[in-house]
Amino acid sequence: MKKIKRMLMMFFAAIFSITWAAPCFAVESAFKEIFQDSLYGGLTGSLIGAAVMAFAKRPGNHLEYIGYGAAGGVLAGAAFGALRIAKSLAEVDEKGKVRFAIPAVIPDFSEANSRGPSSYVINAGLLSGKF
Repeated sequence: MKKIKRMLMMFFAAIFSITWAAPCFAVESAFKEIFQDSLYGGLTGSLIGAAVMAFAKRPGNHLEYIGYGAAGGVLAGAAFGALRIAKSLAEVDEKGKVRFAIPAVIPDFSEANSRGPSSYVINAGLLSGKF
C-alpha cells in the first residue's frame, strides 16, 4: 500500500512540475473573462458564507452557508463578467450587422481643479463601431 501511495505521489509531482513549467498562451475571450469572474465570485462567496457560519450558535449545523455563499458568488461573478464584457448597447461589426448587448457602466471621478468642485461621472456606451 505504501508503494502505491509513493508511486502516485511521484506521478502527480512529475505531472504537476511539467504542467507548471509549460507556458500558457490563452486567447482573451468573453468566456475566459466570465469564467474567471465566476470563479473569483464563487471563492469570495464561500469565504463570506464561512464567515457568516462562524457567527452562528452551532457552526457545525450550518455548513450549507458555505454552499449558499459560493452559489451566490458564482452568479454575481458571472453577471459582473457579462457586464464587463459588453462594450455598448448597439455595436456594428465588420460585416455591417448590428448587435445589441448590455452596456458597460463605467464610473469616473475627477478631482477638483481651480475652476470648480470635483465631479462624479457615469459613462455608458450606447453605440460602438469601427470606421
